[in-house]
Formats: sequence, structure tokens, C-alpha cells
Amino acid sequence: NYHALTSVNNREELAQYSFDVALDYLALGLDPAKANLFLQSDVPQLGELTWIFLCLTPVSLLEKGVAYKDKIANGLSPNAGLFTYPILQAADILIYGGTLVPVGQDQKQNIEICRDTAERFNRMFAPENPIFPMPEAYILEDVAVVPGLDSRKMSKSYGNTIGIFDEGSVLKKKVMSIVTDSTPLEDPKNPETDNVFAMIRLFAAPEKQEEIAAAYRAGGYGYGHAKKELLGLMNDYFGEAREKRRALAQKPDFVRDVLRDGAQNATKAAEAHMVKVREAVGLMRV
Repeated sequence: NYHALTSVNNREELAQYSFDVALDYLALGLDPAKANLFLQSDVPQLGELTWIFLCLTPVSLLEKGVAYKDKIANGLSPNAGLFTYPILQAADILIYGGTLVPVGQDQKQNIEICRDTAERFNRMFAPENPIFPMPEAYILEDVAVVPGLDSRKMSKSYGNTIGIFDEGSVLKKKVMSIVTDSTPLEDPKNPETDNVFAMIRLFAAPEKQEEIAAAYRAGGYGYGHAKKELLGLMNDYFGEAREKRRALAQKPDFVRDVLRDGAQNATKAAEAHMVKVREAVGLMRV
């Protein structure tokens, strides 16, 4: 939820978004017995490590941030939080000893910044016994970049998203608004360059993908047909998770308990690292 503060300044919205994300993860299958789910703001050591890292980070490194430049170019108002976003992200990874980080293609540079940060700290303060590992980006090639409604990468910052838990008329309106070219219904179309087909690939089995691709190339198959196909695929794919989310939404105390327990475990892990960090840096505690 700290990262969200770079673009969300409404108290009620931030609180609701945080709770909604917890619901999403749990509904999609995250098992709290196997993984800790928590809010960044419940781990005070995160802010402490972020500040230490910021004091080691050249401004020139942050100025090269592709994600930052991209958001500014697309009209997002710049602030210091957005500019230093990669360092908070680095702290969020390294404070728990993270080594393999699942991200989209657009976040690959941020993982490189994270590695630079870990290397810089180890070289300056712990050359003999490095404290932080060198994390690697884990990018699934078939979902490395998910297209949005307007063919740009899908991002809430751009307002071009389809929510996993959107359904009914809300989902239909978004799917039917996906930007396509003006090729007539009867003409053959290239599925490889179409935004709708790019989304279909995320949900359809290989055989189904080939069937739809063949219909594109044969002609007589319009983008409206493809959008209806996508709508059905999404409803089938996320139907079970949507039912689970509705049930979880009726148990807010359970969700808060999960977040509370996760925060306690995360805080213990973070503090174990911070003890070493403080000693290495020379931060006295009296």
C-alpha cells in the first residue's frame, strides 16, 4: 500500500484498495498457511531500509528509470514517491532476503536497480559477509506484457484495465471497448497484430487459439465475434475465483486476521535482516 500512495491520495480509496487486493489474492488461491500476506505499512522496518538505500542511491540511476519516464509521458503527475519507487521496491524485496521475483517485462529494470542496490550496500558495508542476495527477475514470457484496452500495456495508471473480478455489464462494456483496427467483417485479419486475440491467448487452450486464429484468417469473422469469445473465456476462467471472492467478502474479520498474522511473520523476518543492516551501517541503538 506504500507504492499505491504515489497515485492514490484518498483515505477511503487507499483502505478499500488494500482490502480488495487481499481479497483478490486469497480468492485466486494464495494459501496463508504457505505464504505471508500483509500490508507494507504494517512492517515499520521497510521504511527504515528504504531510507538507508536512498542515501546510497545516485540520482542519475533513478533518472534512467524507464517505468518512471513512461508514466510521466502518459500524463501521470510526477512526485518524489514515484521517482524513488524502485528503491522502495528494492527494500521490499531485499528486507526478506528475496531471490526470485515474479514481475512483468516492464519491471525488469527495477529488478536490475534492486540488484545494483544490493551490490552497492554489500560492497560499502559488508564486503566480507554480504547481507543481501542478488535477486533475479522471474518473467513468464507468455504474460510478460499484458495488453490493455487501448493496446498499450495494461496499467491502472493508464485507465485501460480489465479487472479479474469485473463481471456482468461492467466486464462486457470493457471487453467490447477494446481498440481494434477498421478491417471490414468479411476481410481476412491477422490475429498476430490484434489486441483482442492477444488477450484471448491468455485464456484459451492452444487448440482453441488455433481455431480462433484460423477464423481470423479466413474472413467473415469480425472483432465483435472475437470480443464475445474473449468474454466467454474470461467468465469461464475466473468464475470459480469470483464465487470464492464473494464468499470471502462476507468474512472481513478473517481477511484482517490473515493480514495481521502475515504482518507479524514479515516483521520478524524484516527485523532479523535489519539487525545486521544497522550493525553494518553503524546505526547505534542506546
